[in-house]
Amino acid sequence: MGISPLGWLHTLGSLPAIPLAAYMLIKYGRIVPETSAGRAYFWFMLLGVLTVYPIAHQPISSIIATITLVVLLLGYGISRWPTANRFGKYIETISLSISVFLLMVPTVSESLRRLPVGNPLVTDMKDPLLLGAQGALFLILIIGIPLQIRALYKRRVVQSKAVT
Repeated sequence: MGISPLGWLHTLGSLPAIPLAAYMLIKYGRIVPETSAGRAYFWFMLLGVLTVYPIAHQPISSIIATITLVVLLLGYGISRWPTANRFGKYIETISLSISVFLLMVPTVSESLRRLPVGNPLVTDMKDPLLLGAQGALFLILIIGIPLQIRALYKRRVVQSKAVT
């Protein structure tokens, strides 16, 4: 089955979010909303998430899209909440890291199930290669978030010592 025009919009529209996320994770250790890359990440992710709903073939796709939309909006909106002073950056970082994870799981799954064209690497959702790739992404998430939180905490401690 080919990709519909909306499917192409979804794929090509959300694709730039991957290198943007990689760039920010390498440069800053997290997704940084206030940067140019962060703003672009938001719009490409939003396009990708919103175009899932009309093309989703499985209910899980809409569920993942909804969770992605929630963590994306939370991550980008938390800094605007006056009560989020102390923990805002932590919530922002965790939420946006989860958004990257939720971007990569279907990206890897769909790539393995569609490529190479005509002879995909994976034909079954329970294929060990697919499960291993998804497991590796989850492992990166559960190791990465505590490392990000630790780096944020250390930065906050250093800044508070510099102020006093």
